[in-house]
Amino acid sequence: MLQQTEEKEEATETTAKEHLPSNHFTETDLRTEWQKFLTELKKRDIIIYSAISSFILQKKDENTIEITYPSDSAKSEFEKVRADFFNHFMHKVSHFNIAVEYKNDVTLKKEIMTKRKIFDKFAEINPVLKELDEIFKFDLS
Repeated sequence: MLQQTEEKEEATETTAKEHLPSNHFTETDLRTEWQKFLTELKKRDIIIYSAISSFILQKKDENTIEITYPSDSAKSEFEKVRADFFNHFMHKVSHFNIAVEYKNDVTLKKEIMTKRKIFDKFAEINPVLKELDEIFKFDLS
């Protein structure tokens, strides 16, 4: 008896979702709304903004959006605001059957270059700089 009621509930949810509008939207719509969302998020929560600002959203097909993200920690930060963005976007374009696919791309990582990192990079090219650092004790903090 329990199994039968669960199957009936699942069937009801799928039919209800099929009746929702699925209007066409363009990649430009997606990118425009993403940029607006990031602008608002920057004012509200700078930490989450910093984590997800390098995400790339692309329309894969009519019902699928692919999100390219730099790291799992950034993805977890995005999960906190995912519902806010997609609820707004689905209502804006009147398309309620959007599926999301994730793709990890480590080349999107933003590395903060400190003075020490820049110096070490140049010291690899020219080892004399390491000797100068030992003699003069450069303050690269």
